Amino acid sequence: MKKITLIFVSVVLLLIAFSVDATAQKRKVLNLQDYDEAPYHFGFILGLNQMNFTVKPVADLPYITWDQPSEFSDLFVDSVNVYSVTASPTPGFTIGILGNLRLGKYFDLRFIPALSFGERTLNYDVRAYDNGVSQRIEISKSISSTFVEFPLELKYKSKRLNNMRAYVLGGASYTIDLASQKKAENSSSDVTVKINKNDIMLSGGAGVDFYTDYFKFGIQAKMSYGINNLIQYEDNIYTNSIESLRSKVFLLSFTFE
Repeated sequence: MKKITLIFVSVVLLLIAFSVDATAQKRKVLNLQDYDEAPYHFGFILGLNQMNFTVKPVADLPYITWDQPSEFSDLFVDSVNVYSVTASPTPGFTIGILGNLRLGKYFDLRFIPALSFGERTLNYDVRAYDNGVSQRIEISKSISSTFVEFPLELKYKSKRLNNMRAYVLGGASYTIDLASQKKAENSSSDVTVKINKNDIMLSGGAGVDFYTDYFKFGIQAKMSYGINNLIQYEDNIYTNSIESLRSKVFLLSFTFE
């Protein structure tokens, strides 16, 4: 919900900026007048991302008791109950190359292979029992990710007004996570949460392009949601307490074309 609100606020601010500029600059010399008439062009993007998970715990999770030491080998207790599993994000960054194909006056097809770095944390609210004594503890499992993304997006542009143009976009991307599995395999001192490397993500967003004297500069807000269940089930409380684990990523990006 927080990410949806952030996207909504970003879009509103962009539209307000667009309206203010349209009112204040009714007559202005157009920059790059024929730029959008070219059949294709290229550029690059720089962005700030916030990776997170959508977590669905297993049914009746608080009533499940784990009493086999192998299931919680990093906790030296007799048995464990997991009350809840939540996810928290960490800011990251994205860089990519942009290719734009003109489909018509108001439509473009964009291919933006990118590299995204970020980290997510799974938080477990646990009740541990040891020799008849119980204690409530919080356990966090961090998952670092390096996404190689191959998004294909359809861009619908508004009519150009002076040196600005608003747009919305939607599409899908294939992503490969290069970092999380490697980190999990290299860790021998702690029980790690492993996730699958491959995912398909659906995305939607909005932005504004600004035409300068020498290039087109854009500001864009986008939200992406993963389709695949990423959790790799192993015989421990950290994976067996989760029914499904899906990616969601917010991206605020700056384009230079």
